[in-house]
Amino acid sequence: MKTWLNKWQPENEDFWKFEGSAHANRTLWITTFSLIFSFATWFVISAVVVRLPNIGFSFDTMQLFWLTAMPGLAGGTFRFIHTFLIPIYGTRHTITISTFLKIIPMIWLGIAVQDLSTPYSHFLLISILCGFGGGDFSSYMPSTSLHFPKKLQGYAMGIQAGIGNFGVSLTQFVTPWIIGLATLGTLTGNTQTFKKGEVVKDIWLQNSAYWYIPFLIIAGILCWLYLRSIRIEKPSIGGMLKNMTDNKHTWFCVITYMMTFGSFSGFSAAFPLMIKTIYGGFEGAPDPLKYAFYGPLIGSLIRAIMGKSSDKLGGSFWLMISGIGLIAGSLLLIFGGFLTPVSLDKFSGFVWVMLFIFLMAGIGNAATFRQYPIVFAFSPRQGAQILGWTGAWAAYGPFIFSSLIGAAITSYGNAKIFFWGALIFYAIATWLNWHYYTRKGAERYDWGTKGGTWWDKAKDTWGK
Repeated sequence: MKTWLNKWQPENEDFWKFEGSAHANRTLWITTFSLIFSFATWFVISAVVVRLPNIGFSFDTMQLFWLTAMPGLAGGTFRFIHTFLIPIYGTRHTITISTFLKIIPMIWLGIAVQDLSTPYSHFLLISILCGFGGGDFSSYMPSTSLHFPKKLQGYAMGIQAGIGNFGVSLTQFVTPWIIGLATLGTLTGNTQTFKKGEVVKDIWLQNSAYWYIPFLIIAGILCWLYLRSIRIEKPSIGGMLKNMTDNKHTWFCVITYMMTFGSFSGFSAAFPLMIKTIYGGFEGAPDPLKYAFYGPLIGSLIRAIMGKSSDKLGGSFWLMISGIGLIAGSLLLIFGGFLTPVSLDKFSGFVWVMLFIFLMAGIGNAATFRQYPIVFAFSPRQGAQILGWTGAWAAYGPFIFSSLIGAAITSYGNAKIFFWGALIFYAIATWLNWHYYTRKGAERYDWGTKGGTWWDKAKDTWGK
């Protein structure tokens, strides 16, 4: 079975129309299906940890935050490895093998939650292995970038990353429901007794991991059967590292991607535990998983539908909107009293502000997929590598956000100091985007197909 394509010319309109488009779109939808379960397995720990104390595990607040942080630490590290795999091994082998690898932590997690004697160190190792699901994103994005012409890259990568990100909300939405079902009787293992106040019931927490296994098997088979690899020049790893690290724009893109995807992934991991620790002490406290999935859902949805708008108005335009929105959201949390509530009265406001932050992060995330290939338009290969490189750094979002939010709550009793730091970081990233990519005469501006300055487009878009 042929793995490598002998000819690939996506910028050739005739080739794209009669041959390239069909293959590229088939690749897009198969890899997107696989990516959904990459994100789901990456964030499955964030949905499981809020249940562990209720079934008898005696882990403290900081230990639980560390469990949500470790998939981010591992995912970011694995992404650095994946940054170099597509040029060397190609789409077919890289995506197929990475899909099957994610079965390992799902089996182990399902076994671990059934035994109350499972040591904390085992859960830490499982959390690290869940990073497989975050690491391979830096193979998906460069692969998709190579498959589509520049004019459609914002659309294609917005669709893939946006729909793929639904995996985050999927795991937080499905977990509360599926752990209440004896889906396969005793085949999936024994029940656990869930206790919260006067509520006592049987659950099957192992289902939160086991139900991904058949989907991962199907995705892996589809990837092996239908994906093909594009031949590109195979530079040395040292050469790729030098090209990326010696360019200041690489690091500016890392900063803005950390602002967008770093915020999305970081808050996705931390949001359930934030609800539990900030509002869980009040009588009638909300179930975190009944609300937490809305954040990733909104961020993913807007990311999926913003691709064409980013192509039209330019990635830097929407990145400005994103940065300003994230700053505003942080200020609302700090000064609105949502981080230091004295009752549940503030809870609905807290959720709405967090959903706004997810919305802004998703808008900015979609914008980067248009912007970065334009910033590095002189070298399509380097542009594809940059998507993997920036994604690797931003994948540390769950680790950075979860560990720092947990540390702030543990040390100061609330997360205000974290959001002050986030606000300062957002301001720096937004200024970099303005100075180098958005203002008139910027070094590498991206004004989109519509043209005009950032302010001109803002006036035209909103009639102001």
